[in-house]
Amino acid sequence: MSDLPGIVITGATGRMGQMLVKTVVQSGKARLVGAIEREGNEAVGQDIGALCGLGPLGVLVESDPLPSFARAQAVIDFTAPAATLEFAALAAQARAVHVIGTTGMTEAEIEQLAPAALHAVIIRAGNMSLGVNLLTQLTKKVAAALDEDYDIEVIEAHHNQKVDAPSGTALMLGEAAAEGRGVSLKDVSDSGRDGITGARKRGDIGFSAIRGGDIVGEHDVMFAAMGERIILRHIASDRSVFARGALKAALWGQDKSPGQYDMIDVLGL
Repeated sequence: MSDLPGIVITGATGRMGQMLVKTVVQSGKARLVGAIEREGNEAVGQDIGALCGLGPLGVLVESDPLPSFARAQAVIDFTAPAATLEFAALAAQARAVHVIGTTGMTEAEIEQLAPAALHAVIIRAGNMSLGVNLLTQLTKKVAAALDEDYDIEVIEAHHNQKVDAPSGTALMLGEAAAEGRGVSLKDVSDSGRDGITGARKRGDIGFSAIRGGDIVGEHDVMFAAMGERIILRHIASDRSVFARGALKAALWGQDKSPGQYDMIDVLGL
């Protein structure tokens, strides 16, 4: 067991964090060596296993990531952009694989990951599931095959506690559609419709965000023309699909050279 890669989970007591903890512990492929939460969180000092309903694991929740990063081979991070940038620098110092599932990062924030990627493996994706990454590839191919007579709309739905919109997955799908058409998403993105907006601009890639209840994640890419629509869809009903993908990425990155990768690399797509 001691030969298995040691993994640290950041944001360990959140919904995604707890799912990641369970996935790592139950996988038989890795060891949980750290659980991180913000300073002042009431879980700090408690056993993460007990908090997740697994029974005591001997891994206490810490607010200082340095000790656990130092003994880890990988860090799985689904937190917030500012925290992720701090974790990236620390993971690079530890030469640990940094798997980033954090969404809502700006282009400027993503660029700030470059120095860390000189020293460690960074695997970042808007979505870690196999199905979504297949959907991304399909979206790119369909967009390349159809001209601007087909309006592209990315429609996403998530739970009512999600703080960013469009979702990271929706943006990933939008980027794939734009790449398929040979354009830059920032030049054709349309995500701010409200009031009298006028007719849709030809060639735009639109985004619609739905928030409600406990929806885990639903994404449609609609290609709409006169007389027909093509809809590509992915529905996630359980967060475990993201956790399994993140663990797969952490294990895949163990023998890779420093640099930035994504789930397309991990899955060989």
